[in-house]
Amino acid sequence: MQTSSEFLHAQLKQFFGFDNFKGEQEEVIRHLMSGNDAFVLMPTGGGKSLCYQLPALLLPGVAIIISPLIALMKNQVDAIRGFVVEKEGIAHFLNSSLNKAQIQEVKEDLLSGQTKLLYVAPESLTKEDNINLLKQLKISFYAVDEAHCISEWGHDFRPEYRRINPIVQEIGKAPVIALTATATPKVQNDIQRNLGMVDAKVFKTSFNRKNLYYEIRSKSNTEREIIKFIKSNPGKSGIIYCLSRKKVEDVAQLLCVNGIKALPYHAGLEASRRASNQDKFLMEEADVIVATIAFGMGIDKPDVRFVIHYDIPKSLESYYQETGRSGRDGGEGKCIAFYSYKDIQKLEKFMQGKPVSEQEIGKQLLMETAAYAESSLCRRKVLLNYFGEEYIQENCGSCDNCISPKKMFDGREEIALLIELVLSMKEQFKAEHLANILAGVSNSIIKSYNHHKLELFGAGKSKGVKFWMAVIRQALVHHLLEKDIEKYGLIFCTDYGRKFNENPVEIMIAEDREYTDDESDDEPLAGGSSRGSSAGDEALLAMIRDLRQSVAKRLKLPPFVVFSDPSLEDMSIHYPITLEELKNCQGVGEGKAKKFGKEFIDLISRYVEENEIERPVDFVVKSVVNKSANKVSIIQGIDRKLPLDDIADSKGLEMNEILDEIEAIVNSGTKINIDYYIRQTIDDDKIDDIYEYFRTEAVTDSLKEASDELGRGYTEEEIRLVRIKFLSELGN
Repeated sequence: MQTSSEFLHAQLKQFFGFDNFKGEQEEVIRHLMSGNDAFVLMPTGGGKSLCYQLPALLLPGVAIIISPLIALMKNQVDAIRGFVVEKEGIAHFLNSSLNKAQIQEVKEDLLSGQTKLLYVAPESLTKEDNINLLKQLKISFYAVDEAHCISEWGHDFRPEYRRINPIVQEIGKAPVIALTATATPKVQNDIQRNLGMVDAKVFKTSFNRKNLYYEIRSKSNTEREIIKFIKSNPGKSGIIYCLSRKKVEDVAQLLCVNGIKALPYHAGLEASRRASNQDKFLMEEADVIVATIAFGMGIDKPDVRFVIHYDIPKSLESYYQETGRSGRDGGEGKCIAFYSYKDIQKLEKFMQGKPVSEQEIGKQLLMETAAYAESSLCRRKVLLNYFGEEYIQENCGSCDNCISPKKMFDGREEIALLIELVLSMKEQFKAEHLANILAGVSNSIIKSYNHHKLELFGAGKSKGVKFWMAVIRQALVHHLLEKDIEKYGLIFCTDYGRKFNENPVEIMIAEDREYTDDESDDEPLAGGSSRGSSAGDEALLAMIRDLRQSVAKRLKLPPFVVFSDPSLEDMSIHYPITLEELKNCQGVGEGKAKKFGKEFIDLISRYVEENEIERPVDFVVKSVVNKSANKVSIIQGIDRKLPLDDIADSKGLEMNEILDEIEAIVNSGTKINIDYYIRQTIDDDKIDDIYEYFRTEAVTDSLKEASDELGRGYTEEEIRLVRIKFLSELGN
């Protein structure tokens, strides 16, 4: 169907109210309406949906839109019906959420020719009844939305997407348009091959979102940082992404307690509550949605002003797509991610048990994410390079690395040494292996290849593995080296790299950034998290440390049983002068505040008065009282002397998570008795040794220090269990 530009502009205005097309939209629409296949690679907010919505309204027949999320379908069907008010049946979706009467209504509208867009999930497309129904219709074209789901190299792989092509052939051939906001060259190729559209015209818009600001922060005191950020951006819409449903619930609850209008969103919620929470966010009845990755695909809210990643995502594609939900209207969009390498290690552990090839792909995607987080290069440059796009500006002026750049140095010698190693090893090894050789790390893999005997083994020993990983990443960004993705990330040298090796020239590089792991699993005193150095009043901190020492001595207790270091640091920041304010400090429950608190608030009150301190009462992070919804049932389970692993299973928790909950219960001042379980699982001698260590030797409650002192014969779980017993008996 040939169409003039005037006609398309008139239809655009009539249906959608826009005067002009955005980017390559018009070209894509013309191409599709002429009966051709198209592959559309357009960043979030670039206007992908319009590329199939307008042609569907104009072409004879019905367009089949294959989409992965039920919430997304409803959202888009409602939007189309809003544009074409007079025809309710103009758009429908067909999925498992419909009852028999609703399915019948969809069928009638389809067969009568009233429906122009039919949204289906790939699972619905494969059902025999639906295939037979669609065979009776004139199909204008097929649109595969969120097409990255086809590729196992994509960030949201869905096996059902692999079956689209044979089913399309069975229903009846028609043009295919595949659309995605994120695809590396590898993923793009995979999608086109799988859909049988290798010769399709590719429409690719720049991935550079100029209005977005990118920042990575250490995962230290994360909840306080998030609350502080949101309170300094009042009334602005934002999304917080977490990897687990439990964390989503916890963070949403914490924000609400601190006066922020926040709602949770994850697959574990009832469909009606999920839809309600999404609608409230879209209608601005809530400012913040805390979500797993299930939220946001295709949700058209243009004024999301910030996207925060509480946990680093599993891939750079996920990160790019999720941050892309910020500032879709071209306005402000702040993208802040909290990073700890321990999160990468946790994600790697989750992959255990999956097929080896899937683990290899997953690990490689994770390593790319870690490289991005730790890099001191311009964030834009690294992101765009990942998607096969060159960003030539040296300083984007809108990321943490460009605003606070690290010092650069001439790295020609280091890169020449690296290229020499790559070439000498026939380009058959991954980045980590190369970095280990140069740093002189003699692990089992290095020895199995006899690489500890290479001439270049340890040639850069003084710098360390982390330094050499940074050099490798920057050599990749400068296109001196490339990764062979087909072979799981083997490093090879480009022609440019070989020329550089023959005649090295000045090349400025920087060392990676360091991120602390202060929110560590090693230091979870009864639900409190440790921070590095105090940002509070050093003079007051010294005084309350002395007071803790004298209280502990008088009561014959180790000082950390009275209050932990993080609790004292919070007191030195917030100057609590009532027991109620003291309870808001980290690691201080009601019981502990009542038992030990009076002397501390008296001292702080005097200090505040004598030094005329202006207290930061405007920013005290309130903790969630009885944070765990499971608290009562856990205590009841312990009273009934149920094994802790059985209690954990009944709550769908891991053992370390149930211990977190029990530590929080003890810290709130509730005395519990888990002797029955400890006696069943730990030898009496071990129990006595651990208990005695905390009673007489321990300076802090640190698990790491306890483990180092007690030696290898004691597991972390054993130490935690006895520490709970010790704190419950002495602290409460």
